[in-house]
Amino acid sequence: MTNNEDITGLEAIYLAAIDSNVRFITAVAGYPMTAVADHFFENKAPSNCNNYDIHWFTNEKAALEAALGASVTGRRSMVMVKHVGMNVLSDPLMTAMMHTIGSGLVIIAGDDPAARASQNEQDSRFYGAISETAVFDPSTPQSAYDSLNRAFELSEKAKVPVIMRITDRLEKETQKVSRLQINSKTKQGEKVLDKNIWKLTMHGKHQRFHIESEPVLIHEAENSRFNRMSINGDRVGIISSGYPSFIVDEILSTQLAHSSYSHLSLGMVSPFPEKLVKNLIERHERILVIEESEPFIESHISTCCDRVFGKRTGHLPFSMVEKEHVEFAFENIDNDEVSKYTDIQTILDRGSKPICSDCPFMPLYNILSDIHPVAGDMGCSIRTAPDPLNAVNTGFALGGAISTACGFPGKGIAVIGDFGLAHSGIIGLINAVEGGFDILAIILQNDVAAMTGGQGAPDLKVVIKALVPDTSFINIDKILESEGKNACSNHIKSMIQAKIDTKGVSVIYIEGQCTK
Repeated sequence: MTNNEDITGLEAIYLAAIDSNVRFITAVAGYPMTAVADHFFENKAPSNCNNYDIHWFTNEKAALEAALGASVTGRRSMVMVKHVGMNVLSDPLMTAMMHTIGSGLVIIAGDDPAARASQNEQDSRFYGAISETAVFDPSTPQSAYDSLNRAFELSEKAKVPVIMRITDRLEKETQKVSRLQINSKTKQGEKVLDKNIWKLTMHGKHQRFHIESEPVLIHEAENSRFNRMSINGDRVGIISSGYPSFIVDEILSTQLAHSSYSHLSLGMVSPFPEKLVKNLIERHERILVIEESEPFIESHISTCCDRVFGKRTGHLPFSMVEKEHVEFAFENIDNDEVSKYTDIQTILDRGSKPICSDCPFMPLYNILSDIHPVAGDMGCSIRTAPDPLNAVNTGFALGGAISTACGFPGKGIAVIGDFGLAHSGIIGLINAVEGGFDILAIILQNDVAAMTGGQGAPDLKVVIKALVPDTSFINIDKILESEGKNACSNHIKSMIQAKIDTKGVSVIYIEGQCTK
């Protein structure tokens, strides 16, 4: 069954989940995954026949753990996180590979090449190698639809979670998509955890994985229909994956000058299809690897072949790959090294993305400009780090501000939002209390995840007050309205100073309504 109209990659993912009989979905907000999760929420209506449960989570580890619970009790499940969320859920992921699961479980990881809305540009494909699971890296809406369907089947066959990586450009790309014939499809039985796994030692579980599950994954990668090879000559062979494969296909099909270039498009990148890639390498004089964000494929083959070119040789930039980058690499394929992409982007070059000028917490940020160091957190406050505010000095991870401040000399100061606190910051606060640290945590409560789509944030004031007796509360909107900006600033400044002069863990809870 083919859609008569073009649909987006995002819509293709939704249809694949429906057609794969996904029953349980968890999601953690963050670009570019928020749009995907929103689509599932919006289309989950009482009148719909789409029989799935979907829930927002504040933490990726918890999101995967809930999905594992659904899987082992017979429900196909899916987890949606952005690339940095893979770091958080990696703990249960690693163990799940040896533990085994029940019904299929797929993690959709949203990567952010060029770091448009992220604290780094990490590449989720590496989590395939780290966890030893399969990673699909589709390039078009059709391949996204097909890959997700196959990912659930492979997950159940190998008894492990499987990853599918997507990007914002794949979400927005449009194409007519052929769907499975649902009426003739054999209904999937509910697969539950095989309790015999508990007859094995932990070492035995690891052995079982390499003897039973890993060969299934390797065979899939080497023979996957998502890995397409087109041989057109013997001089230049191109290897690509993900959205860059779409760019390469477009160029090769429209520019005759490059029609003799062969192309291996990897839609499944982990386990790495060594035999398939070796086949292409042996048949060509020069190999060009086109991928984003990191040189994942290039790193697998450059150590054993000196004819490999890509990001590390300067033919392509690190980060996002555009059409003009590929065309430049083609033009310079006869050069062993290229020096073009040497500029380092600055905020001045890109353009500033400052915090909202009418942010209710602006009086606090103006005060913090004169206090150093201040540990910031991922979220709105990180936008106060550059000029002109210079309000916070660090920003390592969502929820990390409080723990970072524990390492500061004297009374460490941390600024953290209510969503970051619920994500993992509360763990840092517990450790600060139990470890006897001397810190001040300034918690900004606007009851919303303002930078990821406006999801709600839990109110933890009662919990924090029970944990930290030295907790004070300010409603900044009320003070601004009743006393004005100067009085508000003086009130906050005196409260901060009083807390700095007090030994131990202190908390200032500042409530304000997000103007967005």
